[in-house]
Amino acid sequence: MYAIFEDGSRQYRAEVGKRIVIDYRDIEPGQQLELPNVLLLQDGDGTLIGRPRVEGARVVAEVVDLPRVKTMTQKFRRRKNYRRLKGHTQPHVGVRITHILKAGEATPPPAPKPEPKPEATPATT
Repeated sequence: MYAIFEDGSRQYRAEVGKRIVIDYRDIEPGQQLELPNVLLLQDGDGTLIGRPRVEGARVVAEVVDLPRVKTMTQKFRRRKNYRRLKGHTQPHVGVRITHILKAGEATPPPAPKPEPKPEATPATT
């Protein structure tokens, strides 16, 4: 099962478990993010093509990290003593796709995290 969704005038192919880097938004790692602009939805048996979007379908993702990419731009003219160096840092949001939902489907509750086992304390004599 996969879906093609649109975010920030770009289109992405989403599969459950896949990691995607999308445009920045103010969100913390570990939070869930819903992406409702699904253009195409394919599940084993059939394909739903939106005109322009598949109504009610959405992609649910979990924010994994906030990567930043540093780009350096340099201008140089030989023998003219002209050098310019500029840097730009572009923020992004790294997400992992957790669910692809059709119209009317509810988001499944998150799986409970296992509790850490208590450490055995050494006996003192």
